Amino acid sequence: MSGAQAGTGVSPADPYRIGHYVGFRQGTAGHAARELASKRVIVGYGFWIFLLSDIVMFSTFFASFGVLSGQTAGGPSGKDLFNLTNVAIETACLLFSSFTCGIASIGARTHDNLMYYGGMAVTFVFGASFLYFEMHEFVDLILQGAGPERSAFLSAFFTVVGCHGLHVTLGLMWLLTMVAQVFSKGYRPDILRRVLCFSLFWHTLDIIWVALFTIVYLMGAGQ
Repeated sequence: MSGAQAGTGVSPADPYRIGHYVGFRQGTAGHAARELASKRVIVGYGFWIFLLSDIVMFSTFFASFGVLSGQTAGGPSGKDLFNLTNVAIETACLLFSSFTCGIASIGARTHDNLMYYGGMAVTFVFGASFLYFEMHEFVDLILQGAGPERSAFLSAFFTVVGCHGLHVTLGLMWLLTMVAQVFSKGYRPDILRRVLCFSLFWHTLDIIWVALFTIVYLMGAGQ
């Protein structure tokens, strides 16, 4: 080894510092991978905060409904208005949609097109059926003169149930977006993460509806 080479630390077998360049590339790739992993953690953490904030919001709605459920202003109460048979059908639609959404998630992880697209299609049908029954209920109540302006009780009812229905509507739009993304881009890791986030969101709506069914409809129908 010459003195120049010894001074610069360049190996005679690697006079052009090719090994150094490879090491540099490997270091850059490792840094990029760490940044990507960090981004995934931040996005996942942020999504969980979003879900928890939604649960907190609905908790405040439930508390408001509990306070206002008896404030009918001389008008009809839940016992006079609620049709628990239709509400049970709505509940069944949403529960089955949560099951088919889970099947779609398994299909996405296993790259099974039949499970994924079939599960998403059935989930959409159940979700749309749920919205149909809910809108039908709202229209019937308004035609009976029991709109949200009739009493504080009905204002609280339309707020909490309508907010959940809005979330289901946005969930159906998200579902169609995920189907389109998988169809056009395949089962890429980033797409699979989005499918997982959608699945968590949909299951959360299911859990919130169970609480809503119990607090608003079952307890409200007893008053």
